[in-house]
Amino acid sequence: MTFSRILSRAAGTLAGLVVLAGCLFGGVAIAASPEELPVPAVTIYPGDIIAADMLTSGRFPAGTAETYPVIAGRSELVGKVARRTLLAGKLIARNTVGEPDLVQKGKIIPIRYEQGPLTITASVLALQSGALNDMIQVRNVDSGKVVVATVAADGSVRIDGR
Repeated sequence: MTFSRILSRAAGTLAGLVVLAGCLFGGVAIAASPEELPVPAVTIYPGDIIAADMLTSGRFPAGTAETYPVIAGRSELVGKVARRTLLAGKLIARNTVGEPDLVQKGKIIPIRYEQGPLTITASVLALQSGALNDMIQVRNVDSGKVVVATVAADGSVRIDGR
């Protein structure tokens, strides 16, 4: 086999590989359209409750929401509270937002103990802030005893007697 024939075959093989690579990688790039994900329209600071007008859409590579732990829809954000500063135009990580606190540390709130038909209520001092279904420490204002209770939707706390 002559040198020119070997060179010709190598060039043909290389051209075939280039075409194959173009089909494999080029086809994926064409088929995958950008993904629209919610991003802050303005800087949102810790403690701010997120409203719909504080959000806009950003375009990101397809599969971003599946690959990274980011919020994929506006409905997951509206009404939540920012736990960290959220920068305008940047993706929002799941751990940077949470439920708003229903109980504030240092406030006097009602506590309920329920077991069957028996219900006991008292006043307690919240030693921690907490969102719905969080378990927080509270101190009975009469006895001074500290107990752990669950935050209820109405802003009170409860202890179940099971």
